[in-house]
Amino acid sequence: MTGFKKFLVRGNLVELAVAVVIGAAFSGLVDALVSDIITPLIGAVTGGHEPDFADYSFKINGAEFKYGDFVNHAVSFLIVAAVIYWLVVLPMARLLSLLTRDKAATEKQCPECLSDIPVAARRCAFCTAVLVAPAGSPASMTAHAPGRHSA
Repeated sequence: MTGFKKFLVRGNLVELAVAVVIGAAFSGLVDALVSDIITPLIGAVTGGHEPDFADYSFKINGAEFKYGDFVNHAVSFLIVAAVIYWLVVLPMARLLSLLTRDKAATEKQCPECLSDIPVAARRCAFCTAVLVAPAGSPASMTAHAPGRHSA
């Protein structure tokens, strides 16, 4: 029972519940946008009368296929997808690129074993390969500084 309580109070579950509620409210908003703005725009473009896609259907051998409601939902889906892309995905991608653009590299790959090691490393911690430190790095300046003599 304690595991179930821990599952219920985890932050991810609460965030998911909030996302579902916000998504349901957003879905209602998009449905209203489609029925109150998009559909009348289509009606204005196609001849002045407002089409009611929900009533569109066709019959084959007595079976009625009501495709109009599907068209309404497809338009709603496309609008939701476009809004999510333009208002969430693109700004987040831009923000992440701005945050990581100025970030200096702290690791490099070992040329022998391809593991990630610190940039200033002179020896790989994984395969013990001797590495050449980049010019100007603290490791290259202390290892071969002129005028230093060992005692």
